Amino acid sequence: MISMKAFSSCEREGLYKAIFLRRDIRSNFINKEIPNEVLARILNAAHHAPSVGFSQPWNFVLIKDSSARQHVKDSFLKERERSISMLNGDKTKQKKYISLRLEGIMESAINICVTYDSTRFGPFVLGRTSIGETGLYSVCCAIQNLWLAARAEGIGVGWVSILSNEDLHEILLIPKHIRPVAYLCLGYVSEFSSKPDLEKEGWLSRMKLNEVICYERWGIHKCDSWAQFNDTIEQIKD
Repeated sequence: MISMKAFSSCEREGLYKAIFLRRDIRSNFINKEIPNEVLARILNAAHHAPSVGFSQPWNFVLIKDSSARQHVKDSFLKERERSISMLNGDKTKQKKYISLRLEGIMESAINICVTYDSTRFGPFVLGRTSIGETGLYSVCCAIQNLWLAARAEGIGVGWVSILSNEDLHEILLIPKHIRPVAYLCLGYVSEFSSKPDLEKEGWLSRMKLNEVICYERWGIHKCDSWAQFNDTIEQIKD
């Protein structure tokens, strides 16, 4: 039974460590199975995510079959070529895109497709009547829980978003009313990078925290009543 008491400084440090050292893994997977008890803990953490109206609208399709994975990879390759074609006007970025490793479908220990069921406990779901997307946001919370729990267990996770949902429906026999949200590759890795791969490869840089915070109204990045807080966040280092 997990204690409901306040977090100790060590526990708090562990939480932030998992957050800041989480990585989107595309390579470095090693040939090592994930023990059943470890995978169960990770999925249980995902299942304890917050959800609108306590609707718990997620499912987790676990995939080890190499044939199914190959079909998913074929979908990735098709969608990757389509993405490359969209960069025809920028040869430099196209070259950089081609050089990036963007999936580990076949190399990872297990693939997981996380889905959204809008009909679960519906059609009326408490809290979803005004903003329908909150159900989808709930699934994203479950994915983040899964990702952080996996990192704490020393397991890498890669989210493959260059895929066709139509293909996933067909390959995994997902019912039409169920929406695939994330296709994840999980496995032990040889190392976790010190920085996210896309940042390390120069695709994009991390924005400063003060660039994404507004005070009281949209677009106000400095405000006298928030001056001390603004000074505090400007001292934060990556």
